[in-house]
Amino acid sequence: MEVILREDIENLGSRGQLVKVAPGYARNFLLPKRKAVAATEANKKIVEQERQAHLRKEAKVQGEAQELAKIMTGVTVTIHSKAGEGDQLFGSVTTKDIGEALAAINYTIDRRKIQLEEPIKSLGEFKVPIKLHKDVTVEVTVIVAKEE
Repeated sequence: MEVILREDIENLGSRGQLVKVAPGYARNFLLPKRKAVAATEANKKIVEQERQAHLRKEAKVQGEAQELAKIMTGVTVTIHSKAGEGDQLFGSVTTKDIGEALAAINYTIDRRKIQLEEPIKSLGEFKVPIKLHKDVTVEVTVIVAKEE
């Protein structure tokens, strides 16, 4: 069965693409969840209009993310934490802590956009990437200092 995708689906295709799928997959998953529509001429026109609107919106969001990235370039955040011998932290610095520190200096960033491989467990200076958009990433310097 041929369907037109209304959104990107991993391992299947991207928005607006005409794909051939098993009838059961289309009938039971794609069509009820409105992730795809049947491939008719009328639907092709509607999906094309939706795709154009999505591209305009995506371009606007990407532009805003690039502006924010320019502003955030060179931002440094200091987080104070208790540490023991050997500069090991008693806890760890997570994306939540970094998000709160950024919010304290008026940058509201969703913590899921902070790309921290694993929690920071020692004192020092770290470069942490923040993915503002799928194509826009900015690095923020996080300094973990000993709490006095």
